Amino acid sequence: MRRGIAATALVASLALAATACGGDSDSGDKAGGPVTITWWDTSNATNEAPTYQALVKEFEAANKDIKVNFVNVPFDQAQNKFDTAAGSKGAPDVLRSEVGWTPAFAKKGFFLPLDGTEALAEQDKFKSNLLEQAKYEGKTYGVPFTTDTLAFVYNKALFAKAGVEAPKTWDDLKKAAATIKDRTGVDGYWGSTAGYYAQPFLYGEGTDMVDADAKKITIKSAEAKKAYGTWLDLFKGKGLHKADVTADAYAHIQDAFVNGKVASIIQGPWEITNFYKGSAFKDKNNLGIATVPAGTAGTAGAPTGGHNLSVYAGSSKEKQEAALKFVKFMTSAKAQETIALKNSTLPTRDDAYTDQVKADPGIAGYQTVLSAAQPRPALPEYSSLWGPMDDELPQIASGKESLDKGLGDAEAAFTKLVPDFSK
Repeated sequence: MRRGIAATALVASLALAATACGGDSDSGDKAGGPVTITWWDTSNATNEAPTYQALVKEFEAANKDIKVNFVNVPFDQAQNKFDTAAGSKGAPDVLRSEVGWTPAFAKKGFFLPLDGTEALAEQDKFKSNLLEQAKYEGKTYGVPFTTDTLAFVYNKALFAKAGVEAPKTWDDLKKAAATIKDRTGVDGYWGSTAGYYAQPFLYGEGTDMVDADAKKITIKSAEAKKAYGTWLDLFKGKGLHKADVTADAYAHIQDAFVNGKVASIIQGPWEITNFYKGSAFKDKNNLGIATVPAGTAGTAGAPTGGHNLSVYAGSSKEKQEAALKFVKFMTSAKAQETIALKNSTLPTRDDAYTDQVKADPGIAGYQTVLSAAQPRPALPEYSSLWGPMDDELPQIASGKESLDKGLGDAEAAFTKLVPDFSK
């Protein structure tokens, strides 16, 4: 984190840049001319953004009275940048908002409620759990644009050679990993130390980091300790790769999997196109996709992720009307199908899962696990809770901290993020 003068300069520069292309730049529209709206796209600039840019041109061709200023903003900068821009009345008219950001920005009054607007005219076509994630205090502040969840992904050939099936429980995984090691020589599973990737273990014990309804921090509950204990055990034993706590851990795990050096990992659909680039998945049908294993509570599933398209509440009425029309277009069945075919991402509406879309085994596989995905609570601070976990879990996995100490430190950090929650 940058401190002092450097941080002040950074904030100032972001605010200036945001104001220059943001939603309040009405002076850029000529009287009687097209309305110009700005869209901050937060997708991967190389793999995803070109598809969105092509759709923008298609929208403009069909709507001569609207121009879209497309701006690709790096995902890891977008949340803070939008927060700064909206606070200075210079935010973009439309934001590709990660689902965890939506309630946080809605709470601050930065997003326009979309209920009853053109953007949600086909509300019944979207998956209901995704719409729930776009709500805050009963109102809808985003239209589901892309969705995802974590799945257990595996190398079918290695599993077949070892004579094992996709595990239903974490205990099954430990047994399968040992068998795969014995019969193929490669590790059966490599886990992550990131907080988001450890979330399924909590669900498997019927708990979460916090109980949003009871306003209680539960990261040190007996169920949570059991969940993280299971997670920790999967870094030791035959066929279980040791924890990687380096800065490049994500890349190391991904590379090992796509090149057949480890038989299974937990991963999301944003890596589908990269799976196919690896030597192990030249045949796309070798990619196995299953729901993450269940815990002792019998629960299996992972967090529902993805992005919504949200409209800036500070834009002029004219720009908001244009933005609503644009959001409706980008979340239409046709646009969703195009995005899925080009980017291998998951549509948010059932009518976009056409036969052509489902012909991609990666998309078809992830579609089957979406029903087990669990929406995050409508708690504005919820996504920020993974920050402390990202700090503590590597310390626990490397043996530098005990489980109790690490979870205790996470609990202390949580009390600052949700100060009105009890322990």
